[in-house]
Amino acid sequence: MKQLTLSEISELISGELTDQESLQVNGVNDLKNATPTQITFVGSAKFAKQLSHTNAAAAIVNSNIKVEETKIPIIRVKNADLAMATLLEAFSPKHGPVLEQNIHPSAVIHPTAHIADSVKIGPFCYVGAGVRISTATILYANVSIYDHSHIGAHCTFWSGTVIRENTRIGDYCIFHNNVSIGADGFGYRPAPDGSGLIKIPHIGNVVIGNHVEIGANSCVDKAKFNSTLIGDGCKIDNLVQIGHNSVLGKSCIMAGSSGLAGSVTLGDGVMIGGSASIKDHVNIGSGATVGAGSGVIADVPAGGSVLGYPATESREMLKQWVALKRLTKSK
Repeated sequence: MKQLTLSEISELISGELTDQESLQVNGVNDLKNATPTQITFVGSAKFAKQLSHTNAAAAIVNSNIKVEETKIPIIRVKNADLAMATLLEAFSPKHGPVLEQNIHPSAVIHPTAHIADSVKIGPFCYVGAGVRISTATILYANVSIYDHSHIGAHCTFWSGTVIRENTRIGDYCIFHNNVSIGADGFGYRPAPDGSGLIKIPHIGNVVIGNHVEIGANSCVDKAKFNSTLIGDGCKIDNLVQIGHNSVLGKSCIMAGSSGLAGSVTLGDGVMIGGSASIKDHVNIGSGATVGAGSGVIADVPAGGSVLGYPATESREMLKQWVALKRLTKSK
């Protein structure tokens, strides 16, 4: 079990330690569940009072939070959440499940596929014709990479992921269990004779940048034509739907169960809350925020913030909710 002294932790996170530099901890936990051998953190003033009740050995606390005298040593930092992320990385295992062979005998690799020497491919994977997989990428069991897709270096594909044909993926990407990339877009039109629905073929692809992470059971559909684009550094939670021809700029965040209809455009650094839904052909400007559970049916300007169903500028929506609450109380 890895152990670090408070002095080592303070140096690692650029903090200011009060005392007990030689005290050792072997893990990280929250205020309620931390043990006497673990360190905890306080990133919000509303949790500061809990420091007097925690069993943790020490705490990392934001510099701007006032803390009464405590029984445990404190490490002061500018941002406790970011410091904790650094510390979690320090305590985390440095490898995943071990693949003892570079290519498992049960994997099916098309003879025209080009696989870099350091790639690892687990049991029952499929790699199709013309696929290219670059250095140090890992495919765990039951991953399928279909024809003519190009995969960058240092990517990780967890079990059940399917990458459809002609997909382009950059470097250092992570795809969690059962991700679907490049399935047909959702497009139908009523048949002229009223006999049913006519499926619209989608002949485009998906292009994903570098350092993208996509959570379990999420889907990114291929374009009707051209490409569905996911920019560098985007982070997509579990159970997210990204429709055909959508374009995400750099470092966008989409929380769980949110979804983009077809041809939605997100600028850089857009944040979409959980279960929010975005109507087709809507543009959301760089740095904008969409609150959880919102339904966006109109464009959102850069830096804007919307909330509610249908989504409205956040301050205006909050005023409406307050007025409605007062109205119901008056009755």
